[in-house]
Amino acid sequence: MKLPPGSIAAPDFVRLSHRRLERMADGGVEVLESLRVLLKTEDNVVGEVLRGHGAFAEWEHFPPDDVYDAESHAQYYYHAHPPGGRAWPEHGHFHLFIRAEGMPKGIWPAPLGRARRGKSDHLCHLVAVSMDAHGFPTRLFTTNRWVTAETWYWAGDVVRLVDRFVVDQARPSWPANRWLGGMVQLFHPQIVALIRARDTTVERWRKAHPRRNVFEDRRLEVTSSVEISIHDQIAAVQRALAEKS
Repeated sequence: MKLPPGSIAAPDFVRLSHRRLERMADGGVEVLESLRVLLKTEDNVVGEVLRGHGAFAEWEHFPPDDVYDAESHAQYYYHAHPPGGRAWPEHGHFHLFIRAEGMPKGIWPAPLGRARRGKSDHLCHLVAVSMDAHGFPTRLFTTNRWVTAETWYWAGDVVRLVDRFVVDQARPSWPANRWLGGMVQLFHPQIVALIRARDTTVERWRKAHPRRNVFEDRRLEVTSSVEISIHDQIAAVQRALAEKS
């Protein structure tokens, strides 16, 4: 089946290693437990990161200085675009990163020619998590370099960083931090596929527009995306584990 640009095929869960499936299952437990605790007080992960920072404004980072774990060097923030700024409906989205300090040896920024390097701390964007108005995730997606002012790393290096996204601290919200870490593990195969599809989209765009700097081209924003369902993902993981057993 031929997929539209930026789309990814559904993972073949049975072909994943037993260890990966177990990590995905553990991620699902973290996700559900975080939601359970929040729902007891009618809260959600979006509300957790917005709390105490005034009126919700488009484009602003929440929390204002982002969330950063100095041990893992994982970082994230939440923000929203104006209505109609996405091809799908959303309240806003989380952007997830790893800083250079959290990368293993042998990972280097890609040579970008005239493209700017991004921030001095060499943030690497992993994935974005789109959220609906009720605080539930609906989609994962990746973006072009200019969107987050990241330093660009090729997919082969970025996929090595996905498992390193852990925010193990109480602020701004222990359940929200656990939820995001659990989401990364639960949807690991999709995130890896999205990162690889990101590079494919960028390369196709570069070939189609040879006179433009692809990494700075505002016409290319979202480079890959996929709809997600926590319930369906957990069920698929459990079926694959049962089959392997």
